[in-house]
Amino acid sequence: MKPAHTLQNLVSPHSWAELPWGEYYRGALERQLQPWWPKLFGFHLLKIGNLSAELDTEKCVISHQVSVGLDGSNLDVLADPYQLPFAVKSVDACLLAHTLSYADDPHRMLREIDRVMIDDGWLVISSFNPFSLLGLGKLIPTLRQRQPYVSRMFSQMRLLDWLSLLNYEVLEQSRFHVLPWQRKGGIFLSTHLPALGCLSVIVARKRTLPLTLTPMKLGARKPSLSRAVGATKSYRKPGRVP
Repeated sequence: MKPAHTLQNLVSPHSWAELPWGEYYRGALERQLQPWWPKLFGFHLLKIGNLSAELDTEKCVISHQVSVGLDGSNLDVLADPYQLPFAVKSVDACLLAHTLSYADDPHRMLREIDRVMIDDGWLVISSFNPFSLLGLGKLIPTLRQRQPYVSRMFSQMRLLDWLSLLNYEVLEQSRFHVLPWQRKGGIFLSTHLPALGCLSVIVARKRTLPLTLTPMKLGARKPSLSRAVGATKSYRKPGRVP
C-alpha cells in the first residue's frame, strides 16, 4: 500500500466544470447527500475546498455555512485547510467533497478537522472509487496526468481505517454512479452493482469514549467484618524500676 503522504504537486480544480463529466458527478453527489442534510444539526457547517463550496446544501438545517480554501471566488474564508483559523471544538459539521483526493497529506488534514470538530460532530467525505471504470483510467499512461485521473483515489476501506483511528462512527458508506459519461451514471448498473460506482460517500460522527473507573485492588479493600474492640490491643508488664 502506498503511503498517504506524497511529495507530488496536486492541483485541485476550482470548479466541477473543470472535470470531464464534472457536472454529472456534482449532481450525483447532491442527490446522494440530499437525505442526510436534514439530519445534520448544529450552528456551523464547514465546507472545505472549492468543490465542497459548489455543492448545494440548502436543505441542511445548519444555517451558518462557511466555505474555506486557499483561493477561489466561491470561498468565504481564504485559509490553509492544514491550519484552519478556528478554535478547538467550534465546528458542528464538515464537508470534504473530494478534498482528500487532492491533499498531499490527508492524515494531517483529517487531524486538523478533528481538532476543530465538536464531540458528536458530523463529517461528510466524498471521493473517487479506484475500483471503478474511472479508476481504470489511472492505468493508462496517457491519462494519468489529466483530470480527474491525476487525483488520489483512496479505497473506501482505507478511508474507514483512518476514521476508526480518530474514533469516528460511520453511519453511511455508499458507492454509486457507475457510468461516468452518463448524467445519472447508469441507473440499472448503479442499482444492481453499486460497488463499481465511480463516486464514494462516507457519513460519520465523532465519538468520545466514556471514562472508566479503575477497579480497586483486592488487597486495598476494607474488611467486611469489623474487628472486636480491643482484640488487636497488646499489653505488656511494666518494667522494674531500678
